[in-house]
Amino acid sequence: MNNNKRITAATLKRAKQAEEKMVWLTAYDAISAQIAEAAGAEVLLVGDSLGMVSLGFDSTIPVTLDHMIHHTAAVVRGRNTAWVVCDLPFGSYQQSPEQAFAASVRVLQQTGCDAVKLEGGEHMAATIEFLSERGIAVIAHIGLTPQSVKKFGSYGKRGKDKAGRLQLINDAHAVSAAGAIAIVLENIPADLASEITAQLDTATIGIGAGKDCDAQVLVWNDLLGISETNPPFAPAYANVRTIMSDAIKRWSNDVKSGQFPKS
Repeated sequence: MNNNKRITAATLKRAKQAEEKMVWLTAYDAISAQIAEAAGAEVLLVGDSLGMVSLGFDSTIPVTLDHMIHHTAAVVRGRNTAWVVCDLPFGSYQQSPEQAFAASVRVLQQTGCDAVKLEGGEHMAATIEFLSERGIAVIAHIGLTPQSVKKFGSYGKRGKDKAGRLQLINDAHAVSAAGAIAIVLENIPADLASEITAQLDTATIGIGAGKDCDAQVLVWNDLLGISETNPPFAPAYANVRTIMSDAIKRWSNDVKSGQFPKS
């Protein structure tokens, strides 16, 4: 993908047609947006995962629309060509399509981002259609949906049995028909993700869903090895947590010993 040109919704569709993989990465502030984009990330997802990796919550549920707007605006200020997607947080869109539209308008107007993402399959198709018909780019999210963790009781793999697989296939077709620009498939069997990807003209974004998705996304902290522990599907490509800790320890020792500052 040519990183000198602004990524758009049309870019995602062309990449799907050309069978060209795209790179998505979460970002939560301007500097992470700059670094991610310069290193090859084409889409920056401001995930409500920020509640767990940045704000100290034990789930995504306490994250508010104000939190998401604050962080998404920072990411937009840091990007140059990347497409920026903002998660709609728990409680900001499930009540009705009208509620989702009001939340989306706030996000788009106050951050300058390009799209919103919401969780849910068939039961959210009407909301996706409502938003899409009003000019809003929507990313759907099915499979493991973290905002529903209280209902399911775990972050385990979804779609493992026949009924679960069929539901996810139906979910994918429903949100695609409703106008979703792309669909995040989280923590589902690789063969199921491959089947869904092959059936749809809509791009699929995999996270713990195998190699056949049209794009891949990871959480910034997991990718860089900042998290204390990673999900099994998210290998760390660096050990930045240790590097950061070591630098702070060495500086602290220099302060204690009088070696910092030098003069």
